[in-house]
Amino acid sequence: MSSIQTQFPNLTARHAVYAAVDPKGALAGSAAGKVVFISGASRGIGQATAVAFAQAGARAVYLAARTEAALEETRTLVLAANPATHCALRACDVTVAAEVEAAVADCLARFGAIDVADANAGYLGPWTRIGQSDPDGWWWTWEVNLRGAYHVLRHTLAPLTESARRHDAMGKSGGHLILLSSIGGQLVLPGASDYQTAKHAVNRLCEFVQVDHGADGIKCFALHPGGVATELGLNMPEAMHGYLVDEPTLAAGFCIWLASGQADWATGRYLSATWDVPELLAIKDAILTDDLLVNRLRAVL
Repeated sequence: MSSIQTQFPNLTARHAVYAAVDPKGALAGSAAGKVVFISGASRGIGQATAVAFAQAGARAVYLAARTEAALEETRTLVLAANPATHCALRACDVTVAAEVEAAVADCLARFGAIDVADANAGYLGPWTRIGQSDPDGWWWTWEVNLRGAYHVLRHTLAPLTESARRHDAMGKSGGHLILLSSIGGQLVLPGASDYQTAKHAVNRLCEFVQVDHGADGIKCFALHPGGVATELGLNMPEAMHGYLVDEPTLAAGFCIWLASGQADWATGRYLSATWDVPELLAIKDAILTDDLLVNRLRAVL
């Protein structure tokens, strides 16, 4: 049996929104009163996630990405999904700490809180063997995928901690942090050394967030959004485009589920939006008992 078959749970693969992750169905109202900060919100999965949080009743959604004009399109979709959801935006390069800090400060000034942070911005360059790779291009993949995620979490941790305390006092769940990962972080494919090592590091970063700040109420997850035919996904070799069969709304709905409190038991772990949620919940005890879905080196003695 191959490593890809043995390192992931054998769950029904989902490719589109279904009952358990439907922001207008089972999760309707689950984001009520919450302020959501999303980087990489101008298109694709980030855009779909912004709309889904509005559908789930979010009080406000703050959009960040490099291009303000593209963010305006997302804001139009958010307001159409739920006119009661406030929406603001700011051009922001996640690789620049000061720009992320300014965006977070603007969100707090406008809405007074951040209850959910989604570090969604990502980058995938050409697949090239290490010996033929461009050093600056190779490292830029890490700058966006890992440093960008770090900047978002670093500057949202304080308001997320406050959110966790506030919600805990009300008997609710807050302080959710979602880091965009990838199944690639668990694979070793020729030519993908920059992207796949960066996403592997995102998974471990998620674990460190939980170790360092779990006691503060932070709930962090590393999320594989599925194979989505976004601009990033289509940068993969053409032979792999057949795997891009998942709707961006699936990952968006899964993010709503993560932020609903129903997944708080799985903090610090790698999860896939394609995993069937009821089946995942059915193996919760096994995951916790054996400490699964984390990066570990297992040796047979």
